[in-house]
Parts: sequence; C-alpha cells; structure tokens
Amino acid sequence: MPDTNTPAPTPTAVPAIDLAHKLAQFTEHWAPRTVAEFNGHDIMVAKIAGEYQWHSHPDTDDFFFVLQGVVEIDLPHGAVVTLHPGQLYVVPKGVEHRPRAQGAEAHILLIESTGTPNSGDVATAAPRRLL
Repeated sequence: MPDTNTPAPTPTAVPAIDLAHKLAQFTEHWAPRTVAEFNGHDIMVAKIAGEYQWHSHPDTDDFFFVLQGVVEIDLPHGAVVTLHPGQLYVVPKGVEHRPRAQGAEAHILLIESTGTPNSGDVATAAPRRLL
C-alpha cells in the first residue's frame, strides 16, 4: 500500500527553449545542434544553404520542420517536396533524399533518434553538438 504521507516530487522549473536564440549561436550550415532530448531522440536546429548530399537512413525516418526560409527535399524519380515555414515532412526510413535550400539560408528543426548520423553514414556525419 502506498505511503500517502510522502509528498509528490516537486517539478523543477526549466526555462523554455528559444529556438531563435539557439540559432543565433552558430553560423555553420549543415551542422545540426541538439537543443533538447526527448525519449531517446535529439531535437535539433540547423541552418542550411545550397544542397546536401543524397543519402538515406536505413533504420530511421527523417523529420524536417521548417522554421524559416524554403526547403526542398529531392526524392527518387524526380519527386520534390517543397516546405515553407510551419510545414514539416517525414522521409520514410530507407528512402534516398537530398534536402536543399536554394537562394536564401533556411532554418530547420530536426528530430532524430540520438546517435543517428545526419548523412546516413557514421564516417561522413556531422558530430553531435549540444547547445
């Protein structure tokens, strides 16, 4: 029988995460920064410009949410998904894709299982960076 005299744990006040502030802390493109962790996943922000390489993630889906700018995701057979601020797209695991931001820099939010290489290959992935 539970002890009814023991008070419930008091939650610790944790400040909200300001994504604009986090994005202002770096300038590199294609170098995601982890801003929070959620159930074994990294929540990351990244600045992108130009094209990334074609790649796939054999074991995980790839989540993209556009914060600023326009992002295009090239898919097999000439398909292109165009995302504007406030829009998201999930690339299914194993599907080859190439994200790009032509013209102006774009800012994105990514959610991936912790340890997932952004390039799909540990040898070419950006290192995990925490903000």
